Amino acid sequence: MMKESETNSIKEGLKEGKLCLCPVKGIIDVLSKKWTLLVIVAIGNHKSMRFNKIMEHFEGINPKTLSDRLKELENANLIIREAFPEVPLRVEYSLSKDGEELIEAIIPLMDWATKKDAQK
Repeated sequence: MMKESETNSIKEGLKEGKLCLCPVKGIIDVLSKKWTLLVIVAIGNHKSMRFNKIMEHFEGINPKTLSDRLKELENANLIIREAFPEVPLRVEYSLSKDGEELIEAIIPLMDWATKKDAQK
């Protein structure tokens, strides 16, 4: 989590018109892709999920897209892929510590979106 001094520094930069999004560019590149936030939230809500359960959870996502998103999230250290040495192979996905922190960080955004949606 960010320290209060870091948060204040970011707010001051915004007030002065000098806000730099450089630190978040990489994560925005990952999160801005279709299905990504939904996959993160679904895994977080279920603690761990298998590929087919994630597929069942979303209507309209194709297997290649889901596979790509899971690899990107694993590469970004937001999820953990655990393969079990069984026949057939069993793979489960869960949130990493960074993924859990991301969920906490997007809660204010979800609250804001909910309020905006209620105003319609």
